[in-house]
Amino acid sequence: MTITALPISAHPAVAGGLQLEVTKVAVQTESIVSITLADPAGRKLPSYVPGSHLVVQYGSGVNAYSLTGSGNGPSDYTISVLRVEDGAGGSVAMHRLSAGDRVQVSRPRSAFAPASTATHHLLVAAGIGITPILSHARAAVERGTQASLIYVHRPAAGAHLAEAKELLGSGLTALIECTDRGSFEKVLTESLTTQSLGTHLYVCGPTAFMDAVLDQARELGWTSARLHSEAFGAAELDDGEPFAVNLVRSGLRLEVPAGVSLLETLERAGKSIPNMCRKGICGDCVLPVLRGTPLHRDLYLTDEEKAANTAMMCCVSRSVDPELELDL
Repeated sequence: MTITALPISAHPAVAGGLQLEVTKVAVQTESIVSITLADPAGRKLPSYVPGSHLVVQYGSGVNAYSLTGSGNGPSDYTISVLRVEDGAGGSVAMHRLSAGDRVQVSRPRSAFAPASTATHHLLVAAGIGITPILSHARAAVERGTQASLIYVHRPAAGAHLAEAKELLGSGLTALIECTDRGSFEKVLTESLTTQSLGTHLYVCGPTAFMDAVLDQARELGWTSARLHSEAFGAAELDDGEPFAVNLVRSGLRLEVPAGVSLLETLERAGKSIPNMCRKGICGDCVLPVLRGTPLHRDLYLTDEEKAANTAMMCCVSRSVDPELELDL
């Protein structure tokens, strides 16, 4: 099976990207496969920041997948995909790929970069959340930076375990595996209370898992500047808090309830907003922000664009402030 949009039209999320060839498909667990992609002509691929992701097109849809490499001068890209039977179909299509197939992908995008000032990287992953965390671990080893990893997974269902052990070794200061909640809570508490001030925490996994880890870190005095997380995508996002939006050119004020996206609210008010993926991936539904602070939850805008707070993806992002003002 070939997943390629070139003979038809490239999705906006991968326009200007790369057409790559599958060179290897490896089974990680019963539900996770790793897929290695390379340039068909053997050329080097663009480097990327650790923790970056690719947007991959399948048919008319797109999904974002974290890269597991360090990002330094790669000859190939490797992603790992969890099969979700009741999803939109992307993961099932990816699991059907085999060597020789071609895929259309975006250039790597950074949404979960390591802090350059960190003296130690405390990495915490659950399930498929190991993928961007593994990228951080590889980069730390290559750069000679200290890193340790706490990996939570079901018994006999840990992806990339052999690679993580080879990178970091095992023990209290390297890779610690947890296969039950009790052991994880004990290990996490000990790790959060014994780290030096130069340590930064990176966590990836289901939203509830990440929230619990970050909440505990904050309770123990960790500042927001030392906390970093990577969401899986729109399916894992919570309902969010309600907020209001003022549309300056339209002269409208709209209330956005919890559990309803800004895009849906605008559509209900008769506004036609271009959109494709409704997952914060493609970049089609970007809106200019005039006032207020968006709560960015997309995988499209760069870290710099998010910090500027002059644009937001209305399909998934919400508001930090009670009110936003949009140029619409």
